[in-house]
Amino acid sequence: MTKPDKTSGAVRDVSVRVWRGEDRATGGFVQYDVPADPGMVVLDVLFRVQALRAPDLGVRWNCKAGKCGSCSAEINGHPKLMCMTRVSSLPEGEPITIAPMATFPIVKDLVTDVAFNYEKAKTIPAFRPAPPLADGTRRMYQQEVDRVQEFRKCIECFMCQNVCHVIRDHEENKEAFAGPRFFVRLAELEMHPLDTNDRVEIARAKHGLGFCNITKCCTEVCPESIKITDNAIIPLKERVVTEFYDPLAWAKRRLFGQRPPQLGEKEPAAPSDRSA
Repeated sequence: MTKPDKTSGAVRDVSVRVWRGEDRATGGFVQYDVPADPGMVVLDVLFRVQALRAPDLGVRWNCKAGKCGSCSAEINGHPKLMCMTRVSSLPEGEPITIAPMATFPIVKDLVTDVAFNYEKAKTIPAFRPAPPLADGTRRMYQQEVDRVQEFRKCIECFMCQNVCHVIRDHEENKEAFAGPRFFVRLAELEMHPLDTNDRVEIARAKHGLGFCNITKCCTEVCPESIKITDNAIIPLKERVVTEFYDPLAWAKRRLFGQRPPQLGEKEPAAPSDRSA
């Protein structure tokens, strides 16, 4: 990393090791040295690499304000937004290593194909509001609003998906496991006080909620500080247990003649136990 020259105020070159290539088998890191100004973020450094050293470098970005989620990458091995990571926050005297997110296929250089996430989004039932009350209004308590508002902060950077070992280490699990971002989406809808759709069975049977083993790695990398594990995944797991496995709930259904919930016709295969 670089620092201002104490005598002249000039800025020394910064060294960056950027992953280049169109597939993981043949790609690799290339080092560039470029001048950096005070206050630069990692994305600024990549712009300078494009301007001075490698105009064909592939980088995805949009807002440069930490709100679009486009510029996710692994910086020195940690998933971060490149537009929100200041060069001055990184270890001094060492090259900055920038790699694409490991969970998704490579398109080019730092650009990955995140289409998997959009396909998963299509499988989640949409919001279905309850009918209005007799006076034509719909009412809910402020604490109910606050509970789901946290989930709406998600910028879909997909860094939580990137660090989730269930799909990061095992490509074959993607069909059966939606990942943390979509557990947040399921929680947002399932906990909405006016929604009438029931997504508990889908979360269990189709999206693989039970495969999550609560490592909290998704929570740790969230740039919006959403408590994914504590506020979304664990409450969803509790609802699944109550719905399908709670003996008291089973006895109540038997006592009052209620129809038990219908399990999915095809259970998803369990994630692989094979080491990465």
